[in-house]
Amino acid sequence: MNDPARASARPVDLVLPAVPQGRSEFGSAQPVLALDLGGTLTRAAVVDRDGQLTGRLAVPTPLEAGAEAVMLTAITTLRATLREGGDAMADDKGRPSAVAVSAPGPLDPWTGLMIDPPNMGPGFHGMPLGQHIEDALGLPCVVERDTNVAALGEAVFGAATGCRDFLYITVSTGIGGAVVTGGRLMMGPDGVAGELGHIVVDMAGEACGCGARGHLEAIASGTAISRAGSVAGQPPRSAREVARRAKSGDEAARVIMDRAITAFAAACVSYVDIFDPDLIVVGGGVARGLGERWLEPARSLVAATAFARQRDRARIVPAALADDAGLVGCFVLASIRAGDERWRLRDGPA
Repeated sequence: MNDPARASARPVDLVLPAVPQGRSEFGSAQPVLALDLGGTLTRAAVVDRDGQLTGRLAVPTPLEAGAEAVMLTAITTLRATLREGGDAMADDKGRPSAVAVSAPGPLDPWTGLMIDPPNMGPGFHGMPLGQHIEDALGLPCVVERDTNVAALGEAVFGAATGCRDFLYITVSTGIGGAVVTGGRLMMGPDGVAGELGHIVVDMAGEACGCGARGHLEAIASGTAISRAGSVAGQPPRSAREVARRAKSGDEAARVIMDRAITAFAAACVSYVDIFDPDLIVVGGGVARGLGERWLEPARSLVAATAFARQRDRARIVPAALADDAGLVGCFVLASIRAGDERWRLRDGPA
């Protein structure tokens, strides 16, 4: 429901900053303390203007222990990384000037507030993630949805370098996305635009973690593939195991994988028709593990069924930064937002 009072309170002069077109734009920028908070792993590193990582740490995210335990793990990991990586870089490039956080959405990028991330549990609904980290570390903190951060990393240091119109999609535990158009992230009035994993591909499909039905994430994510591959009376199978069985001739596994691959391909046709991108950059563990087996059907279906002008332009390519996309993207995020007090306004932009 629209809230006219909230909308009228927003500043009208905030133009979303352009995504840097290359690492040369960073000049003498100081390193950034980066946190990539995921449902499986919590990663941290100090990242410099060349996209180099030091003090890298990765620990399991104690999701089952609750939100407070996850926050404690995140802050402890950041402190250890700052001691290790910050000291290593201090003599040459300076100590980190800010903390940047890549976290599951939806979230409010202006306040650093997690709204209702469907794969993290209710303890994270309404959590002031950015404020907790800023208070604990004593450094200014900026927060953005993980797929937006990965898109920033790929735009400057990866597969979309110099590209002004592209989509980033990650196919992993869940499916997320980001839209860069005209050289800027598409945010929407509430900062939550770009949830590409929640496009409907089957109105009668499975329930999604967000509560709706038939979303791409509910059919083609690692979680969905694993769930479909876990038949009655047998232990759960990972998406990797389902894919391996499909390749070796298991008919049930083949049907599951074919459905997931086809759903992703159909979604890509919609993305191409709607957004007219130069690139669709595809990352995430599931897509990376399957490689061309995942990407080529999408290319073929786009070529066969998308609008002619869009299909002639769009290319579907693998991401280049793998698991480092979120950490590297944190440097880009901080470079375009840290120090700009407009990103700390409690009501967001117009």
